[in-house]
Amino acid sequence: MPKIATPQEMFALGQRIGNQLKVGDLLLLNGALGAGKTLLTQGIGKSLGIDGITSPTFVISRIHKGPMPLIHVDAYRLLDTENPNLSLDDLDLDTERERAITIIEWGGVESARLSDERLEITIDRTDEIREVSFVSFGPRWDEFSL
Repeated sequence: MPKIATPQEMFALGQRIGNQLKVGDLLLLNGALGAGKTLLTQGIGKSLGIDGITSPTFVISRIHKGPMPLIHVDAYRLLDTENPNLSLDDLDLDTERERAITIIEWGGVESARLSDERLEITIDRTDEIREVSFVSFGPRWDEFSL
């Protein structure tokens, strides 16, 4: 479980994760507001040759073009709806997901159903030092390591 003390370390962790990603991968990021989910995504994007990633909180989803496109979703606002599954389905992620890396911030149960093969990342910011944990699902992630 990596311990992250600075924004630069979170960004670098994202780069190390991004170096191992393949088209079609799904990552679910969870953690409190301000934990570093978007910063981690920025590091992942940098490793994919993508700059300019910002939080998609208000637009809900952004597709960043690159050698491996990145779909960045913030499901936070979808959590307030009566039927978050329907709202997530409205994004039509399945159409694009097989041709890109997909990262869903606030990716809970409704996001997990998108794929049996996914990497769930949780950032605990109880202290100033963040602890990042990983739970992998499916054989795609058998060789994943940091």
